Amino acid sequence: MSGTPTPGPEPRTGPHNALTDVAGLRVGHAERTEDGWLTGVTAVLAPEDGMVAAVDVRGGGPGTRETDALDPRNLVARIDAVVLTGGSAFGLDAASGAAAWLEERGRGFRVGAGPNQVVPVVPAAALFDLGRGGRWSARPGAALGREAIEEAARGGEGRPVREGCTGAGTGAVSGGMKGGIGTASVVLPSGATVAALVAVNASGSLVDPATGALYGAWTALGDEFRTHGPHAPLPDPAVHARARERLAAALEESRRRQADDVRRLNTTLVVVATDAVLTRAQAQKLAGTAHDGLARAIRPVHLLTDGDTVFALSTGRRPLTGDDEAGGADRTGWEVHIEAAAVDEILAAGADAVCRAVVHAALAARTTDTPGGLFPSYRDLYGPSADGTPAG
Repeated sequence: MSGTPTPGPEPRTGPHNALTDVAGLRVGHAERTEDGWLTGVTAVLAPEDGMVAAVDVRGGGPGTRETDALDPRNLVARIDAVVLTGGSAFGLDAASGAAAWLEERGRGFRVGAGPNQVVPVVPAAALFDLGRGGRWSARPGAALGREAIEEAARGGEGRPVREGCTGAGTGAVSGGMKGGIGTASVVLPSGATVAALVAVNASGSLVDPATGALYGAWTALGDEFRTHGPHAPLPDPAVHARARERLAAALEESRRRQADDVRRLNTTLVVVATDAVLTRAQAQKLAGTAHDGLARAIRPVHLLTDGDTVFALSTGRRPLTGDDEAGGADRTGWEVHIEAAAVDEILAAGADAVCRAVVHAALAARTTDTPGGLFPSYRDLYGPSADGTPAG
C-alpha cells in the first residue's frame, strides 16, 4: 500500500469563466456610446432570497452609495443587487433605477406588511469617466441603471457575461490604455465556486514597462489567456518599443482633446463572489483580500486619484465545509480550524480571480477614438497587428 497521497482535483474555471458561474447571480450591462457619450452601468442581481454582502474601499477618491449598510455591525443582513457605474459621483443616480425596479417586485428590506413596503438596499460604486466621449454632462442616471438590471433579470442564471467596452467599463481607461469589464471564475477542489467581475479604470498600468507583458498573466488557469498567458514569449523588444511610442502619442492626443487633464482620475470597481456560505464578517475579509488581486495586476494601485472598491458576495448555495451540521456556539477547536481552512481557500481564490479578471478586461478591450480622447487597446498595441494597423 503506497504512502503517497492521492492527488485531488485541480482548480478549474467555471463553465463560462465568469461571475455568473456562481449559482444565483445574474449580470446585466447598459451603455451609451453615441453623441459624446462613453459610459455605462453594470448590475449584479441576487437570487430571490438575496445575498450576503460586504465592501472594502482602498482607493483615496471613492464614490459610493449604501456601503455603510454592509458593515457587519449594522442591520441589513442581505441585499438584492450591486450597481457599478460610470459618471463619477453623478453616476450613482443609476442605483435609483435599479432600486425602483426591485421595489416594483417587492424586493428589498421589509419595513411594513404591504407587498411593496420594502426599501431596496442597492450598494453602488462609481468610476471616473467624465468627458471621455466628448461631453462632460453625459453620465448615467436612473434610466441606465434600470436598463442594466432589466438585462440582468432577462438573461437568467448561468449565462455568459459580456466583457470589454461594455457596462461600467465602457469609458474605462488604465494608464492611458483602454480598460473595460473583465470576469473570471474558479471551481475549487471542494466544489465551491469563486468568481470576480472588474471594471478596470486605473491610474496605474496593467503592463510591465520593461517587457510589455500584462502583470497579471501569470495567474492563468490553463490556456485562458492563450497567446498572452504565462508561458507565452514576451513581446518582441521592437514591438514593445513601438507600443510605448504609440501609447505616449495617444496620451498626448488625449491631453490635447481634453480642456482639463482629468485622465488620471480613475477607480477600479470589483465584485467578488462565492456560492459557499459565508458570514458577513467572512465576506468582509473576502472583500479585503480580493484587493490583493488588484495589486498583482495593476501598478501602482489604491492611489489618491483612484477610488478602488471591492464588493464581496455570498449566495450561500453550498455549505462552507463538508459537514453542514457543524458550527454554532458548540463548535470544537478542530471545527474552527476546518472552517478557517475552507475560508482561506476562498480568500486565496478570490484574489487570483480578481487578478485574472483584470487580464481578461485588458484583452477584451478595443481601441476607442472619441472627441474626448484616443485610448488604444492592449491587443492593438501588442497583438498580431502591432505594426500599427488596428486589430479590428
